[in-house]
Amino acid sequence: MTTTLSEAESKTLLSRFGVKFLPEALVVSPAEAILFAEDFAAPMALKLCGSNIAHKSERGLVHLGVVGSDAISRSCQELLDAARPEDNAIGVLIAPMASGLREFIAGIAIDPVFGPTVVFGIGGVLAEAIADVTVRLAPLRRHDAIDMLQSLRSQSLFGPFRGEPAVDIDALADLLCALSSAASAIDGLVSIDLNPVMIVDGLPVALDALVEMSSEVTAS
Repeated sequence: MTTTLSEAESKTLLSRFGVKFLPEALVVSPAEAILFAEDFAAPMALKLCGSNIAHKSERGLVHLGVVGSDAISRSCQELLDAARPEDNAIGVLIAPMASGLREFIAGIAIDPVFGPTVVFGIGGVLAEAIADVTVRLAPLRRHDAIDMLQSLRSQSLFGPFRGEPAVDIDALADLLCALSSAASAIDGLVSIDLNPVMIVDGLPVALDALVEMSSEVTAS
């Protein structure tokens, strides 16, 4: 049996290993959401957060580009009201919107024979069309991470792209090494899924994260 950590729990766990996320807060009321948003001069993204919420977008549980205190308050309350008992909802995640044209996927998968593997590839709307993914066994050394990136066919996405700066390859390698470290250190790990990893001002930022673990092991 396995259990999936909530997005907030997954991000808290992975941040210990150096995975970078946007500044965000888990709030339980519209007032808390408004207070957090006051520190950012940007549209906000709000998502219902729980350990058993699947298909958030299909259920309308992701609100993007929310601007102004009134809209943030309404959005937060709507998400809280939309929670079902089986969702195990713990609140609403709120973060400033990120902007970037390039998205990747990254994570950890457990091979039944070889053990943990680090996975990286093209994400977003190009994922199915390009199907460009690379896999390496963990633990990952830094030159292995660089080799993973260099083995992708879509090298042009790492350079300057439609007005955006080139990807910081060192930062992207850091992300892969952080995932490898997490795979080695987390007892009972089943999988890690970072999707998408958006390139923001040249740097990789994981916008969503899910960690699946054996139900016999709890994260600490």
